[in-house]
Amino acid sequence: MLMTKGRGGGTGAGLSRVSGALLAMSRHLEVRDVLKTIVVSARELLDAEYAALGVPDDHGGFAQFVVDGVSEEQWKAIGPLPRQHGILAAMLKDATPQRLADVRRDPRFGGWPSAHPDMSDFLGLPIADGDEVLGAVFLANKRCPKPQGGCGFTAQDEELLAILAQHAAIALTNARLYERSRELTIAGERARLAHELHDAVSQKLFSLRLTAQAATALVDRDPARAKDELQQIALLAAEAADELRSAVVELRPAALDEDGLVATLRTQVQVLDRAHSARVTFVSHGVRALPAAQEEALLRVAQEALHNALRHADARQVDVTLTRHGQGARLRVVDDGRGFDPSAVRRAGRHLGLVSMRDRAGGVGGGLTVESAPGKGTAIEMEVPGG
Repeated sequence: MLMTKGRGGGTGAGLSRVSGALLAMSRHLEVRDVLKTIVVSARELLDAEYAALGVPDDHGGFAQFVVDGVSEEQWKAIGPLPRQHGILAAMLKDATPQRLADVRRDPRFGGWPSAHPDMSDFLGLPIADGDEVLGAVFLANKRCPKPQGGCGFTAQDEELLAILAQHAAIALTNARLYERSRELTIAGERARLAHELHDAVSQKLFSLRLTAQAATALVDRDPARAKDELQQIALLAAEAADELRSAVVELRPAALDEDGLVATLRTQVQVLDRAHSARVTFVSHGVRALPAAQEEALLRVAQEALHNALRHADARQVDVTLTRHGQGARLRVVDDGRGFDPSAVRRAGRHLGLVSMRDRAGGVGGGLTVESAPGKGTAIEMEVPGG
């Protein structure tokens, strides 16, 4: 059994730190979050000045590379991601641990960019799932007195990092499976929207065709009625255009990863405001970044509520508000549309997607409330806790 001593005490402190690191990794479902947690945990556990983790791509480079101990300015100054060569390649290709007294003196060392921090003693291990190498984690500059010409990292450190790497492989595999499952869910939603688009636009075009035929037949016999039919054609064409614009917005993948929830919601509301005759507004106050699953749930519920208000409720005004609620967030979508009877849950709930909205809220530990009445509009509110 591995026995470690923490900086502040004996074996118990060390085991507590290991346990804390493993629990931290298990809490995250996004690959990027898992990678960052692994790196931070490894650096803190082994008391190193620098830590990094690289996930290889198929072209001799790294698809992802996460560092800890290097400032944002330093990282930008360093330049492009490193290539898989020298010591990094040895860890990735041969799945071998590397513990060196001075990485700069190793014959495989190929130098680093001028802005790169100076490093000496080095410890690196592959992160593997069976025969598949998922990445490599490495540490540099142990914060301790070093023997003359020796490495500050010990065999015990290597054993500790190996345990961390084993659990990191599990956490990383789980995160990848989660992201894949989310991609499949999004693909299913896109298919549903495409089907809905087909039905909605097909109906409008069919009506357009019948109305145009009627107008053609009436031009000579009854010009006044033909004029009415032509006005109806213009109205149907405008509705079909609205359906198309809205569907394009919803089918477009959300930019949550790049822009965050607030910016993504604001952009979608602005597009919907331009695409529809209804006034659509968005206001946000004090919202902090939330775990990715919660942000996605909030976004999807907002989209569903907007869809209902603009396509089913004939709303003239729709207001979206996102505010901080404790450590979490509260979303509220209010419209002045036709409303409905919430007691008719089976019919109205299914038709308006309320069941899926409640499932989304519950799936991230939140709750959903719906206030509505015939002719009185609808207010949908969702609350989620903090991460």
